[in-house]
Amino acid sequence: MENFVSEELKVMEKAPLSRRVKKGKNMIAVASGKGGVGKTWFSITLSHALSLLRQRVLLFDGDLGLANIDIQLGLMAKYDLGSVVSGRLTLNQVVQTYDKGSFDVIVGRSGSAGLASMPIGRLQILGEDLSLLSSSYNKVILDMGAGVEKSVRILSGMAEKIIVVCTDEPTSLTDAYAFIKIMTLQYPKSEIKIVINQANTQREGQRTYETLLKACQNFLKISPALLGIIRRDTRVRDSIRNQVSILTRYPTSEAAEDVLAIAKRLLADG
Repeated sequence: MENFVSEELKVMEKAPLSRRVKKGKNMIAVASGKGGVGKTWFSITLSHALSLLRQRVLLFDGDLGLANIDIQLGLMAKYDLGSVVSGRLTLNQVVQTYDKGSFDVIVGRSGSAGLASMPIGRLQILGEDLSLLSSSYNKVILDMGAGVEKSVRILSGMAEKIIVVCTDEPTSLTDAYAFIKIMTLQYPKSEIKIVINQANTQREGQRTYETLLKACQNFLKISPALLGIIRRDTRVRDSIRNQVSILTRYPTSEAAEDVLAIAKRLLADG
């Protein structure tokens, strides 16, 4: 798996940050090495599950170029992150409540090159503002963009925990490993957890995790813990198509129950 890490990633992992990063209280970044693994769906469902467990939750759309939380939830946002980056509004002024899930949301602006190409200093300021806002919540979930772009690395590095979502596809595993490698080198104190999504069975999900774990142990000398396995469920696609959380539409489905179990495990971990 080590051989799949591109030369570009090797250069990026050595890039120094302009200043020391302070971890945000209660901030949890949800990331992945590649797209198409259900990361945004998981971020939404995890936020809803935590709110059902009586947590005050903020969901932040950190995919600065391809934001889509508002689309998946059917939200018509009056303001978005673009208003904050432009200086017109502060971060707390663009918070809105997703009534069906009883959690707050800061939506991004899809297709905005200005957000995706923000300089390091501005990204760090955004992260620090988000860290200050997090004091008003029990948990802040950062739905990061796929891959290892600058914005993903910096904002994820400010989170208390990083959840890496992957599937059993070989490209998903190799890209998840590349992401873990870079974050471990740049932010060695980051607490990384693994979620296996779209598993046919719990046993197959466990095998997928063990494949990734073995690579991390052999090459990085770390053992990121398994946070949970989410079984493949046709009702996930239906809930996305209908722009509603699966915990609202199908609260007893396998995928919904699996994410609720992950939320409980997160709270038990502190």
